Amino acid sequence: MSEAQQPAGPRPEPLRFFGTTWVDRSGPYALRRASVGAGALFAAVAGALVLVVGYQGLAVAEVGGFVTLLVVVMFAACTALAFRRTWEGFVRAPEPVGDSSVERSLQSLRMIGFIGVLLAWFVRSLIDAPGEKPARAAYEREREAYEKRRASRAGNPAARTAGGAGAAGRKRKRR
Repeated sequence: MSEAQQPAGPRPEPLRFFGTTWVDRSGPYALRRASVGAGALFAAVAGALVLVVGYQGLAVAEVGGFVTLLVVVMFAACTALAFRRTWEGFVRAPEPVGDSSVERSLQSLRMIGFIGVLLAWFVRSLIDAPGEKPARAAYEREREAYEKRRASRAGNPAARTAGGAGAAGRKRKRR
């Protein structure tokens, strides 16, 4: 939305890859959703191929069944956990800023389970823009609070006189 089209009140937070087009789903919103989904799926497939090459490297190195099993289980568990954490981030409001240590501690898990993160982006892009649900809920709350504040204001502030609150102030002065 341009500055002239944007209504007064709170402004929506831009989402990665979508800006603020998610608010009214205007312009290239659908194309962006399709592009994000296709890109995430392509990257997940490419990442899986890289993991297959790594697995073949373990087989060539003859590291043994236990190490191979350990690596496969580690990647599978990290992928599942990364998918779940990423999905929860798309459907729930973000955690308070003070809890950034939790996100920092999960960075390595998400890096190892990157395929889960990419698959979460793909699946969520089939429903709506990734991160749109909590952003829309927060924006709607802010809009409702803004409208409530606007509605509770009494009258036109420009009609008020310097000595009081419009007609009510004039009546009090006459007494």
